[in-house]
Amino acid sequence: MTRTVEEHREAVHRLLETSLATAPQRTETVELVQAAGRILAVDVRAPGSLPPFDNSQMDGYAVRAADLAPASGQAVQLHVSDPIPAGIAAPVLAAGHAAPIMTGAMLPAGADAVVPIERAVPDTFFTDRLRPGATVCFPDGAAAGDFVRRSGSDIRAGTVALAAGTRLGALQLGLLAALGIPAVQVRAPFRVLLLSTGDEVVEPGRELAPGQIHDANSTLLAVSLQEAGAEVARARIVTDSPDNFRAQLREDLEAHPVDLVLTSGGISMGAYEVVRLALASDGVQFLPVAMQPGGPQGIGTVHGIPFLGFPGNPVSSLVSFEVFLRPALGALTGRPAPRPQLPALLSEDAHSPAAKHQVRRGRYMPPAGAGTIGRVELVGGPGSHLLHALATSNALVHIPAGTEAVPAGAEVTVWLLDPADS
Repeated sequence: MTRTVEEHREAVHRLLETSLATAPQRTETVELVQAAGRILAVDVRAPGSLPPFDNSQMDGYAVRAADLAPASGQAVQLHVSDPIPAGIAAPVLAAGHAAPIMTGAMLPAGADAVVPIERAVPDTFFTDRLRPGATVCFPDGAAAGDFVRRSGSDIRAGTVALAAGTRLGALQLGLLAALGIPAVQVRAPFRVLLLSTGDEVVEPGRELAPGQIHDANSTLLAVSLQEAGAEVARARIVTDSPDNFRAQLREDLEAHPVDLVLTSGGISMGAYEVVRLALASDGVQFLPVAMQPGGPQGIGTVHGIPFLGFPGNPVSSLVSFEVFLRPALGALTGRPAPRPQLPALLSEDAHSPAAKHQVRRGRYMPPAGAGTIGRVELVGGPGSHLLHALATSNALVHIPAGTEAVPAGAEVTVWLLDPADS
């Protein structure tokens, strides 16, 4: 029975969800810069408070608010103490004194407020009158706490700074750095065994014999997985021998613990479909999905490891990855972020098999002004072999099942392959 795109996407999600839920979580500790884009494995508690001490919010004078209490309609003069730059331990502030203090500098014991320099007379530090022993005049009063950043006002020691499952970007890692944390425990990447199949497929760089083609799928899928935050534990080409396929699969799984086996090619109804011939008896399903390209799909487990089989045509493999695997990875592991999905006006007529969800390659152009939506022009035809068209696209254009014709100017949904184009 043919599955819908939505049914197969949900099946892939359930397959990986069950496996990840029962597998022990692998983690690793990495330095902060290397943790960018990774997922936090454990709660991180603040080892100290931020700010770690009371400090000045402004360049000005540290004062005792009570010393300025009489300044209601009359100015108050205080003696100038030694200045307090940032980065030193501040001396105690005596009553009747004001200490020049710089932004971020430690508030001295005894002080409870800061008066900004522009509210003092004179309103600059750069004068001989402000040498120690001089006086400074304050025309207005001050309340306790004015222009003071209290210790722990951002976060207190022992508080959860970041919760497990947080995606670590510049903002989160900046917080950890400010807390003095040099490294962080993150989830280990989702690991994949990647197998490309076919006697006709050879590695790039090798000379082609008659009837052979260079393997694009290993590169296409490996880079897609890496961009999605996954790690390719092993990638290789396997010949069209079911016995050899099973032996190499067993060998690879013994050598490389992985979360998923992903193959490309060998799953349709031809006579030499090596993956289907090798694994169908093991309970792996090979079934049609109502999608063009990417109709043939394989799903199940091999040796207890989740298995997905994608078609061999490169565009079919890439579309299968984007429609089925990438969303599941994002939902279950926190990586990658979802593809931006936007409405766009189609620049030309398009036709699609009514019974299939068609995914075309397109070039998206952002809206010209506020209140409008962007446009998308189709690149190449619907064929699953058109790699050049794929390489010059920045979006996938979705034409849902049940639609045979979409006229130019109609609204369609696009998934941006490059978020910068949004």
